[in-house]
Amino acid sequence: MKIEKTEFARFNLKEETLDTLEMLGYLQMTPIQEQVIPRILDGCDVVGKSQTGSGKTAAFGIPICDQVQWKENAPQALILEPTRELAVQVREELFQIGRKRRIKIPVVFGGMPIDKELLSLKQKSHIVVGTPGRVMDHVRRGSLELSKIHFLIIDEADLMLDMGFIDEVKEIITHVQESSAQVVRALFSATMQEHVVDLWKAYMPEAVQVTVESETETVSSIYQCAYEVENEEKFQVLMKLLQRENPADCMIFCETREMVNTLFQKLRRKGIRCGMLHGGMEQRDRLYAIGDFRQGKFHLFITTDVAARGIDFPDITHVINYDFPTKKENYVHRIGRTARNGKSGTAISLIQPEEKRAQQEAERYSGVTIKLRDKAELQVAEAQQRTFAKRQKEKVILKEGKGAVFKESITKLTIGGGKKSKMRAGDVVGTICSIDGVSADDIGIIDVRDSITYVELLNGKGARVYEILQKKPIKGKLRKIQKTDR
Repeated sequence: MKIEKTEFARFNLKEETLDTLEMLGYLQMTPIQEQVIPRILDGCDVVGKSQTGSGKTAAFGIPICDQVQWKENAPQALILEPTRELAVQVREELFQIGRKRRIKIPVVFGGMPIDKELLSLKQKSHIVVGTPGRVMDHVRRGSLELSKIHFLIIDEADLMLDMGFIDEVKEIITHVQESSAQVVRALFSATMQEHVVDLWKAYMPEAVQVTVESETETVSSIYQCAYEVENEEKFQVLMKLLQRENPADCMIFCETREMVNTLFQKLRRKGIRCGMLHGGMEQRDRLYAIGDFRQGKFHLFITTDVAARGIDFPDITHVINYDFPTKKENYVHRIGRTARNGKSGTAISLIQPEEKRAQQEAERYSGVTIKLRDKAELQVAEAQQRTFAKRQKEKVILKEGKGAVFKESITKLTIGGGKKSKMRAGDVVGTICSIDGVSADDIGIIDVRDSITYVELLNGKGARVYEILQKKPIKGKLRKIQKTDR
């Protein structure tokens, strides 16, 4: 008898789901997961109040990935995210959770060509993740089928509504409810502002409310300090802080895109590896910047408040407010990037005289006094300077993402031929399953494109299948078979 190593085994989840959770390291539940998962499994509407980093993506992702029917071609779940970066991040986490169940999850958002999304939505899709504007665009085009939607998730609702998506969100909820007979709805928000409560009461009046520790309670565990500076000395003070602290991973917040660009160039000219992110960048560049920071290609990430919440960076040791935020909530969101999962963290602010009022408002809001330190005492030893400089020249050691655990057991292959040669997923499954010792359970996601087909082989069967397919015809013809990291 198998001994379950994960707390999620208490729920009646499928074996593939439990195996995947164990592989991904989901062994203990967070409070939000413990309260939300059983309610979604029971078909209850849920309203969850939780800050970023509480594990809420898995809280709704686990039951959805477990419950969707693989044979159904139309989407069964729709997840709304306020930003493109969050949509990509949530799609990636759900893809990993649903990997052994071969869950297909297209992501749709503005700023990228819609043609590829249209092609993706024409294929089998179990879960669709997207931003409200682009989702509504697909609904109007008729390219997003809603009749089979059984789960509707509104994530980061306060941020979504603050960004002006209220009309689109209401319209999407209405379309889903009119198109699908039975829908489980869940709304998650870091704060319960009036417009969020109004949305909840109007569309989910019988929802079960779940509340976990607030961000303002969490920040009390972060060491917070500040230095009073004049504008012309900010960069010099920042350099001293970086040399003295030599942070493992640090986010440096600026108020404007222009300041992000300026600070990025200043640091790069000094030979300091860093990255940047702001809303004025091309979407592809934004996604690359986030991915590079997560992988450890650089350890200093200069950004606006676009990265103050939602986007998951699990191991931030330091947050530096190069510009103090004008909104008190943003101070809490920013420093909440550090001290995750019981770890310690440091938040340092550079405060100009005209920013004192904003500092006082942030202190009242968070309930914590920001300790003022004398910049004259900010001394940096030569050894600290050398250590910091040496680190900038060290070889980059890339961090492994959540999906790295599957590398040994999953092999990705490309097969020459696709829709244009009338290749179907069934042709690939039939051929692979005819190989001795290989069954449908060993086949992961199959993605049939116009002229090429991608297939995942699970359970360590990839090497054998790859070898045999070199001489085994698919749909009556020998195909070019290659391994890929795609």
